[in-house]
Amino acid sequence: MRHLTRRDFMKGSVAAGVGLTLASPFSRVRGANDDIRVAVMGIGGRGGSHISAFHKMDGVRVVALCDVDRKILERGAKSFKNRNEDVDTYVDIRKLLDDKNIDAVSIATTNHWHSLGTIWACQAGKDVYVEKPCSHNIFEGRKCVEAARKYKRIVQHGTQSRASSGWARQVAAIASGKYGKLLVSKAWASKSGRGRWSIGFKPIEDPPEHVDFNIWLGPARKQPYHANLVHYNWHWFWDFGNGEIGNQGVHQMDIARWAIPGGTLPRSVISMGGRWVNSTPDHPPFTDQAQTPNCQLTVMDFGGPLLVFEVIGLVDRAGVDGKKYPKKVGNELYLEEGAIKGGKFYPKGSDKGEDLVDVDVEMGPGNIWENFIHCVRTRKRSGLHADITEAHLSAACCHLGNISYRLGEQVPGTVRPDVLDKHEEVAKSWETITQTVKGTLGLDLSKSTYQLGPMLRFRPKAEEFVRNRAANALLTRPYREPFVVPKRV
Repeated sequence: MRHLTRRDFMKGSVAAGVGLTLASPFSRVRGANDDIRVAVMGIGGRGGSHISAFHKMDGVRVVALCDVDRKILERGAKSFKNRNEDVDTYVDIRKLLDDKNIDAVSIATTNHWHSLGTIWACQAGKDVYVEKPCSHNIFEGRKCVEAARKYKRIVQHGTQSRASSGWARQVAAIASGKYGKLLVSKAWASKSGRGRWSIGFKPIEDPPEHVDFNIWLGPARKQPYHANLVHYNWHWFWDFGNGEIGNQGVHQMDIARWAIPGGTLPRSVISMGGRWVNSTPDHPPFTDQAQTPNCQLTVMDFGGPLLVFEVIGLVDRAGVDGKKYPKKVGNELYLEEGAIKGGKFYPKGSDKGEDLVDVDVEMGPGNIWENFIHCVRTRKRSGLHADITEAHLSAACCHLGNISYRLGEQVPGTVRPDVLDKHEEVAKSWETITQTVKGTLGLDLSKSTYQLGPMLRFRPKAEEFVRNRAANALLTRPYREPFVVPKRV
């Protein structure tokens, strides 16, 4: 049977006057026996988008909500009641998974719950849509892949760019060889707000009564509650999040890795940067309670092509120099014959963009959500836009950068690592970071220090570092009973 392309799908949906409701492979009449019954885990923030996306689809019903915050849970259930729709509510995902009538679980929790939720759902016979990144560490991502395969589950990842025919065409254009070899796949994930500047310091206190903090902690080590954890700033703590490179960054990381022909995991990685924040009366200069860097440069060698990843959280706000440094989220691709920027090819020495070579691409139907439901129905994971294997590899690249960073040490700002001379785009990123830190905070790194991680060699097939016990220890973590990601799924 020929693989259904997006073009075929759209043509079929309007041919002979047949409407989308009848033609769509994931479209059904609500209330029919073949409805897909979905439970959403983690319904605050991004989870609301999950509910909305599934609620719009014919033949799909959101039948259960799960959240450790009872206030959020009650608010979510109320919206269903207002529509005269039934929905079950759970604080503990383990009780939700006992319901054999649920077909799929959509996970939008904190990062450190993504893998365990995915694995448990697969073991319970549920298909899974899991938010990015699919894992909190590299070990977990591989276990997700193993669970999906062992239990024959459909597992889709929330990297929506995989549903973009525009990005697919750029990737195909590179693979065609028309523009020569890929030299650098570069990505930016520099956003503002929500803790990317300072989160200050919050005192240790009892958790709110409406939050089940024990379940919130889940696989992480036992520790006291403070208000910088629940519900967003957990992104900036190693036990729960993965910093910006594993937050917004995993979207751009996925595109950057996708663009590398045959790219799976790198042969080496190095990362550098720091967490520098604006000074306020309640904390010392350039520090806050967070742990992850808000400025980070990561460079990976894929056996030829470099993947260069830049994160700067100090943007979209006027600095001490009065300038407002712009947000930048996106990808650019540098090849022997020129560069691909904004979907156009720019030959070397030219500032005029050209249309890319026309390369036909095949994709499964629908956006990232519709595609998931389509594959749940067909049971063909080959049609997924963002299968769990690709999810694991892209998330792993984020983790690799963080491992190098975490194993680093403070060095004088005048230290210039050799990797900056690998390509001009590497040097440009470090220069942008140092200039932004100076312009926004008044911190001259040439007179201060920054965190420089070691250059780590990596075995892509074995998914382990070469003779580095400390780095290999960070491929996983100690787990807290009973929230243990199993070695054998």
